[in-house]
Amino acid sequence: MDPVELFHQVAATVPAYGRFLAEHRVDPAQVVTFEDFARLPMTTKDTYTRRHPLPDLCRNGVIGDMIAVSSGSTGVPSFWPRSAADERVIADRFEEVLGGSFGARERRTLAVVCFALGTWVGGLFTVACCRHLAERGLPITVVAPGTDRREIARVLPELAPYFEQVVLLGYPPFLKNVIDTEDLPWASWDVKLVTAGEVFSEEWRTLVAERAGIADPVRGIASLYGTADAGVLGNETPLSVQLRRFLSARPGTARELFGESRLPTLVQYDPEVRFFEEHEGTLLFSGDNGVPLVRYHIADEGGVLPYEELLGFVRRHGFEPREDGPRRPFVYVFGRSHFTVSYYGANIYPENIAVGLEQPGVSERVTGKFVLEAAEDERRDRHLTVTVELMPGEKPSEETAQAVGASILAQLLRLNSEFAAYVPASRQAPFVRLREAGDPEYFPPGAKHRYTR
Repeated sequence: MDPVELFHQVAATVPAYGRFLAEHRVDPAQVVTFEDFARLPMTTKDTYTRRHPLPDLCRNGVIGDMIAVSSGSTGVPSFWPRSAADERVIADRFEEVLGGSFGARERRTLAVVCFALGTWVGGLFTVACCRHLAERGLPITVVAPGTDRREIARVLPELAPYFEQVVLLGYPPFLKNVIDTEDLPWASWDVKLVTAGEVFSEEWRTLVAERAGIADPVRGIASLYGTADAGVLGNETPLSVQLRRFLSARPGTARELFGESRLPTLVQYDPEVRFFEEHEGTLLFSGDNGVPLVRYHIADEGGVLPYEELLGFVRRHGFEPREDGPRRPFVYVFGRSHFTVSYYGANIYPENIAVGLEQPGVSERVTGKFVLEAAEDERRDRHLTVTVELMPGEKPSEETAQAVGASILAQLLRLNSEFAAYVPASRQAPFVRLREAGDPEYFPPGAKHRYTR
């Protein structure tokens, strides 16, 4: 993709972007080089998409043929038009995973969509992309039970025996929970997994592969990197998974490469249709979508690595991949920068938790400071955990913990439609830990407080 060419197309055809440039006194005719492009003001939800009517954000002021909805931090929805053309571009990413890694070009495949169905981004979009693959001639059949576990357990035994392999598509903790708790002959169905929405550990990949009877975790589980704003931006390949597994066993090497001890998702992207930039440890994205976006700040922590740079780095550290894979650049993603915690694919915002702590019967006992985490236990299951600071003089009690948990859950269900739709009811109640005022680990006096970990 030529980002300068995209810029001129969007400036000429998208009314909102034309006004945005005028507000920033940018003359499109003066943007002729990449250096000019890199000096353009960033767009964000607050500075761009929320400030303009939805039609004005689209090419020629015309809304696409389908709209997906994502929840904002206060429950105010964001609307993201889509078109069949958008789906066809993103279907390429699904084809690389299903047709390439999973061999679905030659093998009769049942694709089981376990993302939430409805106005939310994941489910219906995934169904559409899988059907595009069938239209291209891949022997893929789609069934969409969504997040209804009873329906998953009902349809799989009936349908799976007719296919050579079964691909489950959903959020990592949901798929793991289904595999762990449903007594089904997973290994006999040659199961594969496509995940999205969350960073998981390589230990998680290994464990889930064992439990699902997946012989090769590298070629049997693949993660997609996507956003509500722009659909799927990149995907894991066997090459990127090999590199990530090498780095996961060498935290020092990973820290040298990524600048942090935690391990990000590592995917490859197609520079012909997507353009990434790194800005102060976060990602900017440009691409032609239902809402065309130029230098859009996704608020994901991460960075970009050219193919030769990353391969050279791991080779200097003694690793030679089994295969070179597609010669495309890599993007690594830690997740949303200090704003959210991702849980079962739903973005949990600190604002949602804060409202729960401000309710009568709870606000009198707590300071309003908290730390939100999606913690993984020894079984590799994730739990939504909220550590809450008590008012001075208050002592932890089970009664207070239950009251705080009930209030937080009520507000999450009220404010965050993704949480209500994506997270199974049995996993929605947060685990609440109470700490006395000034707790040195979570609430040290005088320190700048971070609400997520």
